[in-house]
Amino acid sequence: MKENASENGLQRRLGLFPVTNIVIANMIGAGIFTTSGLLMQDLRNPLLMISLWVGGGLIALCGALCYSELGAAIPQAGGEYIYLSKLYNRLSGFLSGWVSFFVGFSAPIAASAIGFSEYLSRAFPQLMNLGVFGASVEEAILKKFFAILIIVVFTLIHLRGIVFGSRVQNLLTVLKVGLIVGLIFIGLSFGKGNLEHFSQGGDFSFDFGGWKVIGLSLMWIMFAYSGWNASAYIGSEIRNPKKNLPLSLILGTGIVILLYFGLNLFFIYAIPPDDMHGVISIGGLAVGNLFGKSSESLLSALIAFALISSLSAFIILGPRVYFSMAKDGYFFRFASKVHKVYKVPTKSILLQGLIAVIIVLSGTLDQILTYMGFSLGIFPILAVIGVFKLRRLKQSEYKMPGYPVVPVIYILAGVTILVLGFLERPIPSSIAILTVAAGIPAYYLFKRRNKPEEKDSESS
Repeated sequence: MKENASENGLQRRLGLFPVTNIVIANMIGAGIFTTSGLLMQDLRNPLLMISLWVGGGLIALCGALCYSELGAAIPQAGGEYIYLSKLYNRLSGFLSGWVSFFVGFSAPIAASAIGFSEYLSRAFPQLMNLGVFGASVEEAILKKFFAILIIVVFTLIHLRGIVFGSRVQNLLTVLKVGLIVGLIFIGLSFGKGNLEHFSQGGDFSFDFGGWKVIGLSLMWIMFAYSGWNASAYIGSEIRNPKKNLPLSLILGTGIVILLYFGLNLFFIYAIPPDDMHGVISIGGLAVGNLFGKSSESLLSALIAFALISSLSAFIILGPRVYFSMAKDGYFFRFASKVHKVYKVPTKSILLQGLIAVIIVLSGTLDQILTYMGFSLGIFPILAVIGVFKLRRLKQSEYKMPGYPVVPVIYILAGVTILVLGFLERPIPSSIAILTVAAGIPAYYLFKRRNKPEEKDSESS
């Protein structure tokens, strides 16, 4: 088999640099720019908040190390869908793909698009005023329009092939990281902030109620870190996957941990803890405090740009999951078709774009975002447990450092976060569980309709 060939019609054409960029772009999105103010409202302690951001990053790094071993052993497109299908059974793999379809990719694409339009309107308010209808009506319509437009544009870009799409992604990611690093450096070096902010805030009680708040806070933080497993979804298109896939996960996650740490230092240096409570556009407030209100437009444009990069990465990754499911007969057959020229799952990309547009138009995005963290926390835990099975079956091609401590840390932390998050917010967590359960009858419908030749693999 040629170096750039793959057994399923996709081609191994991506090296370490573009794959690492995809990991970074997939992680840095709406989460880091919207959650710190919400976290401070509940935690009321800046040092505890920073500690949780670092702790969440270390949990994500443990997950990345585990996925390095899984990805090297099973270097195929699809992420958890492939891992769980191979290591356990088709049903568990299907359910992970089912959740990914609704929650893991389409909803974040919509969230990034809506975030883009919100920050675009802050940076360039004149774009939201045509002078035809009332100002509030025009603003609402045009925000939806720009959100949908950016989804359509990047869906069309990634229909042109993984190499063309990854070049656009490389440029967006490098510029985004450079701008964030510049923002942190300039803000901490020349901004009119105050180091005393780090010692302000209230005391935190580590009782049961406090631990529930910590669990919920970590769930939100882990949503901001989601994407640490990004390159696992395009395993069939990575050159030398036994080397490049593990390195991309570890390097990408490590870089994002440092960037998130720096951004939170920047936020707290700029804003007194009491003024952070409940603020969504925390970045704009920080820059306004450090450099004056006129600078808020510049940062708003920066964040809008950063969200474009995240949206682009989600559009790359999601269709590879649906592609793998369809190849196995557990999704719509058309999703498995690869374009003869561009060598990408064209119809999967279009389907995902359509769902994201529907979410933007539906007005239910806020409800989806509240349970997204719980939904996305379930299946990576099952995948990490699969590392122990790989070792037992002696199928590991790459052995992670820190085994078995690293997977144990991830599993215990993940389960604890889900339990505490459920206790703190039972309704959205229950909806997430129901979303997973709804996939069970869907699985058997697809199984009966498509009659896949391959029987369910049984866990040994």
